[in-house]
Amino acid sequence: MEKATFGAGCFWHVESAFENVNGVKSTSVGYSGGALKNPTYHDVCTDTTGHAEVVQIEFEPKKVSYQDLLNVFWKMHDPTTLNRQDPDVGTQYRSAIFYHNQKQKLEATKSKKAEQKSHVQSIVTEITKASKFYKAEEYHQKYLEKHKMFTCHI
Repeated sequence: MEKATFGAGCFWHVESAFENVNGVKSTSVGYSGGALKNPTYHDVCTDTTGHAEVVQIEFEPKKVSYQDLLNVFWKMHDPTTLNRQDPDVGTQYRSAIFYHNQKQKLEATKSKKAEQKSHVQSIVTEITKASKFYKAEEYHQKYLEKHKMFTCHI
């Protein structure tokens, strides 16, 4: 099993995009990339902690490659909007890939360069070494599934 961590706006949407991918064993929404220890949703929403809303994925590389996960990531959001996805604005909604090892870093960097070819605007996705992952409050886990919603934006 390996881990992958992505930020692409509202973590409810990101989680739903990954949870049905064959080879993904589990998803957890949470916060990463900031300075505050044990942040809460309220803390992160102040846009002062430096954390991004992220999804941490456990996957079986024999069933789904990291590149396959990157392909899902690029398709689920607009990587050219800085600190924004749809109506959500703030650094917590930034486009980010948090790599867990050198191989993921290289694959993410190569993938970003390839993806840039299909965009007129510059891709602003950050590629950063994974830091401490803080699992979000339980009511955020599988939120769209629990509430029988297809999207977090109306």
